[in-house]
Amino acid sequence: MNYRNTWAEINIAAIKHNIRQLKGILPNGHKAMIVVKANGYGHGSVQVAQAAVEEGIDFLVVALLEEAVTLRQAGIHTPILVIGRVAPQYAHVAARHNITLTVFDLAWINVVEQEQLNNPLSIHLEFETGMNRTGIRTKEQLTEIVHAVKRQKQLNITGAYMHFATADEIGTEQYDAQKNHYETMLQKLVKLYPDQLITHIGNSAAGIQYPEEMLHYTRFGVATYGLYPSKAIKALETVELEQALSLYSELIQVKQIKAGDAVSYGATYRAEADEWIGTIPIGYADGWRRKLQNFHVLINGKKMPIVGRICMDVMMVKLDQPYEVGQQVTLIGTDYKQTIRMDDVAEYLETINYEIPCMLTDRIPRYYV
Repeated sequence: MNYRNTWAEINIAAIKHNIRQLKGILPNGHKAMIVVKANGYGHGSVQVAQAAVEEGIDFLVVALLEEAVTLRQAGIHTPILVIGRVAPQYAHVAARHNITLTVFDLAWINVVEQEQLNNPLSIHLEFETGMNRTGIRTKEQLTEIVHAVKRQKQLNITGAYMHFATADEIGTEQYDAQKNHYETMLQKLVKLYPDQLITHIGNSAAGIQYPEEMLHYTRFGVATYGLYPSKAIKALETVELEQALSLYSELIQVKQIKAGDAVSYGATYRAEADEWIGTIPIGYADGWRRKLQNFHVLINGKKMPIVGRICMDVMMVKLDQPYEVGQQVTLIGTDYKQTIRMDDVAEYLETINYEIPCMLTDRIPRYYV
């Protein structure tokens, strides 16, 4: 039930292209995990996961248990890892759906030990190596956790991983220090728990910058969607990515205002001369933030500035001429020979490109092309 004249188009072919590019830089025998958390970075987790599976991906990553269950309910049977902490009282949900959980504290295991799981639960241990977010910090903590797992039959350690803090920068000491610490912790784990394990350390940035140093799997997130983790990573020219999301709307009113007339709340913009103003049905409730005032959109391949404060549901742009109601407007994407990239929006908002597709709310319908 979509009646809106504002919409996003997700290019599945671009996502598949990006996956092939990313798989292609990994050493033989190494594999890619595709991260579809946050509704596939705003692109649609189910649709992206289906595309990934069609490209031979055999492991998916999400942040929330709900996200993993959504994939299972959509008929996706590929292994899934939840990298966020799931409260131990919901471990039975993960076990029932064959979802792998992340574990990094002894108390969690002690609670699960008192629960009755209908199926064994696979877990990956997360190591804290310098990100200081979550993870097992010391060998002593690791030893306690492994011994706690061994004394019960409900949990199986099937993998281990970490997160790099500075992989989007080129050649940092932090990267080397984290990698070395992880390898030390991994050696300890293998001695304590010699069962078959998989291990993954790299995100998009690490995988693109150091593909030969990645382990069994590399977790490709933002690059899957055609976005480079940083300008420095893009400059390496290791992979050629295609942006998968475009955002469109249309003019719903066109009017001429007089010199001195104000536009929108607070009268922050006043026309210096007689001007044509177009109204577009997208606003901050859709995730198109108020700070984007004075940014631009594309109409007929020409840049039109956003004038006045962006409202909850609409915004206004200054037109170079009168256009018909229904004229298409490009907010992200290509119009004739002009392009607005996620990076352009991110730079204007003084943030990272990761945030741009994630900030677009579910009021905006997604269409898959």
